[in-house]
Amino acid sequence: MSAARPLTTLRTFAVIAALPLLLTACGYGADSSDDDGKQPEVAADAKKLSADTVKIGYFPNLTHATALVGVQEGLLQKELGGTKIQPSTFNAGPSEIEALNSGSIDIGWIGPSPSINGYTKAQGKNLRIISGSASGGVKLVVNPKKIKSLKDVKGKKIATPQLGNTQDVALLNWISEQGWKVDAESGKGDVSVVRTDNKITPDAYKSGSIDGAWVPEPTASKLVADGAKVLLDESDLWPDKKFVITNIIVSQSFLKDHPDVVEAVLRGSVKTNEWINANPDQAKASANKALEKLSGKALPANVLDPAWKSVTFLDDPLAATLDTQAEHSVASGLLEETDLKGIYDLRPLNKVLKAEGKDSVDDAGLGVK
Repeated sequence: MSAARPLTTLRTFAVIAALPLLLTACGYGADSSDDDGKQPEVAADAKKLSADTVKIGYFPNLTHATALVGVQEGLLQKELGGTKIQPSTFNAGPSEIEALNSGSIDIGWIGPSPSINGYTKAQGKNLRIISGSASGGVKLVVNPKKIKSLKDVKGKKIATPQLGNTQDVALLNWISEQGWKVDAESGKGDVSVVRTDNKITPDAYKSGSIDGAWVPEPTASKLVADGAKVLLDESDLWPDKKFVITNIIVSQSFLKDHPDVVEAVLRGSVKTNEWINANPDQAKASANKALEKLSGKALPANVLDPAWKSVTFLDDPLAATLDTQAEHSVASGLLEETDLKGIYDLRPLNKVLKAEGKDSVDDAGLGVK
């Protein structure tokens, strides 16, 4: 991006009315919790790295399956040796960023918008994006009785997870590209944008209070199971049908003090993504088992199967798409301009990829110098 775009300078309404909700990843609920799933035992003779533990955070979502599966299958712990994983789960981007800032976690899986907001709010001093994790998994699903084509979206009520979050910005940008007008803050205009928490969106759909939703998985597939139809897969709007939905971020202080631990987590992530892609059915079952441990309820097959198919797991952070998403935020009217240079440090990842015989990835000019 050519000019500075401070994502922290939101319009007054957005700051006052919605700051606790802004720029979240695609979770359910609002708080964090320790992951109480049984963790792999650390061998007594396993060699510790430079830290006794590494505190990682992620969401109980399929778009965070790299973390879910990596922990569930012990693939992350294997690379860490005697350094123990201490996992926590989060259901909102701001709470995970707050945890990173406070030192409650060291490394986290998180969506693009909270990554950008967290970086710019701290003036580039708290975090770095060190890897990608997932692409896709976002759809516009609608009531087929009310909306039969894209042009029918005009005049309807479409839900997004929260004001200013990644899907909200994507919908606002798409509406603008149709030539329609919507006030970004209020959601009023040619389309009524209704900010609705993912966990209650299915009930809102059943009640008829919304006509559709631009949402991540598995919410999209939950709506389809309730009779909605997929009108648009967001991946179709992006080059090569890829866009970042989940990054891996790290505290800059932890990266500086414990580079060996960061590299170990990245090795675990790379090997987990490789295992997921080589064993999709096993990986899907593993992710669902992890979700069941965290939520007490597994996803049914008619939700899990289509949701899983729509997410791509990869190490590339797709940096150019993060830059474009920031531009969309500016164009939507929610955010002013920001400079993202320095948000990435892909050197540890590229070191790991090289050792694994894989191609390096690019930071789109937004990396540390």
